[in-house]
Amino acid sequence: MTDFDYDLFVIGGGSGGVRAARIAAAEGGAKVGLAEESRMGGTCVIRGCVPKKLMVFASAFPDAMADARAYGWDVQGGAFDWPHFRKALAAELDRLENAYRGTLKNAGVTIHDTRAVVEDAHTVRLATGERFTTRHILIATGGWPFVPDIPGRELAVTSNEMFDLPALPRRALVVGGGYIASEFACILNGLGVEVTQYYRGAQILRGFDDEARGHVSNAMQAAGIAVHCGTDVLRLEKATGGIRAVATDGTEREFDLVLYATGRRPNARGLGLEALGVTLDRAGAIEVDEWSQTAVPSVYAVGDVTNRVNLTPVAIREGHAFADTVFRGVPTRFDHVNIASAVFTQPELASVGLTEEEARKLGPLEVYSASFRPMRTLFAGRQDRMLMKLLVDPVSRKVLGCHIVGDSAAEMIQLAAIAIGMGATKEDFDRTVAVHPTAAEELVTMRKPARVY
Repeated sequence: MTDFDYDLFVIGGGSGGVRAARIAAAEGGAKVGLAEESRMGGTCVIRGCVPKKLMVFASAFPDAMADARAYGWDVQGGAFDWPHFRKALAAELDRLENAYRGTLKNAGVTIHDTRAVVEDAHTVRLATGERFTTRHILIATGGWPFVPDIPGRELAVTSNEMFDLPALPRRALVVGGGYIASEFACILNGLGVEVTQYYRGAQILRGFDDEARGHVSNAMQAAGIAVHCGTDVLRLEKATGGIRAVATDGTEREFDLVLYATGRRPNARGLGLEALGVTLDRAGAIEVDEWSQTAVPSVYAVGDVTNRVNLTPVAIREGHAFADTVFRGVPTRFDHVNIASAVFTQPELASVGLTEEEARKLGPLEVYSASFRPMRTLFAGRQDRMLMKLLVDPVSRKVLGCHIVGDSAAEMIQLAAIAIGMGATKEDFDRTVAVHPTAAEELVTMRKPARVY
């Protein structure tokens, strides 16, 4: 007989929290409560990956229809019906949220649709005034969009609001150079919006391989997106024609929509953690050890709120590892190495392992790189180019990194990640017979390095 109301109380109903709660309850036999103050499913399902990918699909149809005509189909395109899409999107998100709720209820998890904070090492307090004691607490509150404190910041929207716009703008400014900013710039451009992107850095998609991100930037500009690197916003002002953005390059331009996608911050403030003794780093992230345990032994944290690797599948694996360790008696540490990732720009960028810049710092390196026009769009008369790139340690012969830019890059990188995670060598790739005609065959047909360091 437990001395607590719950064995585990999870604060946050996103991917990591839901996975941890389900495994702890269904497979670990724990009595679990979960509190979510917004919608079940968290950022990924409600305000991020899922609705954004559906918008990516929607924005790709103009090129698909143009290609169809080039292939001989009598395809007549029309105007994009944003209200129709938004209604269908809302219905799909409702379906997914209900699926998450059903999964938790079937596992025996008690759901509290309200905000929760930590009162002490074994007590949580709900916004309703209720208090529950719990043996363990898991913080899985994710992150939140960051907008810098500039004059007129209230005139901007963040990625959270992009799926509920009453109408598509005619002119949009996207501020930021990360994957969220670049993806939305491509989405809006594909939907017929005139898009300008400001980024204060020298090149968009910082942290990704330089050659790959340069490839994406060039393609975005060729598609009509006005990418201005080395540029930031000084202030936003209301204007007769919309919103005036005064920039650091001395220009003043008017837009109908200004989207700030300048990063996300861990959503850890105001939960009572600091008073309890849980350590937050300078970025506001909860500091945890390799077991996702905080400085307070009964309190754990997973997902973006820890600011380790901010990806939904990572949060899920961290949550699962926590539940295995604490409730199933199977000590599990998630290894944050060789995690594949994808940027759903147009073209897509996908990668796993080291970038060329990272690998060069470690010692000798062979770089295999191929850029080519893919068959499907070449036939349609488009100038698209794909990039395939492998980084190889010339001593061990292991493939240290793989980077792909082009259609279906994300689908390909998932399989490449398996091989690289198993320690595949360049010769393992070379021995693999190519599937022809495909773009992916380039990964196993590059024989001579483009560069050697």
